[in-house]
Amino acid sequence: MNHPRWLTPEQRHSWIRFISVLELLPGVLDSQLQHDAELTHFEYLTLARLSEAPERTLRMTALSSATNASLARLSHVIARLEKRGFVARTPCPEDRRATNASLTEVGWQKVVETAPGHVATVRDSVIDALDAADVADLDRIMGRILSRLDPTNRLRSWGTE
Repeated sequence: MNHPRWLTPEQRHSWIRFISVLELLPGVLDSQLQHDAELTHFEYLTLARLSEAPERTLRMTALSSATNASLARLSHVIARLEKRGFVARTPCPEDRRATNASLTEVGWQKVVETAPGHVATVRDSVIDALDAADVADLDRIMGRILSRLDPTNRLRSWGTE
């Protein structure tokens, strides 16, 4: 019989802090984006991923992978963003069975208007609490964790292109 490998007191303390950040940070990001831009964090993430794609367009399957969302969830969100004029769906010219999502000019303007407030919240909530060595440590540590959670590198590569 295998015995559990319990966390040491130091590991448990670190884990509780880590999980506390994971619980609190999404609410902080959502609150700012809802207040300033009437977007959820996931909607903003979707627009941001499209804004950085070639021609601001991705296949729905690629966007689903890039946002770590099921196609059903992404389709629902894209429908909401479409109604607001931020995104357009079109058949994929290379594969008529596939659908592309494209950021419209209105959607691009929404990203441009929203990004400064979002970045300010990220800085205030996380980055400005760290010195340069802490940022390097955070990058190293998150890279190691992501290599286990994201072995295909679909999320890990975002922002490194």
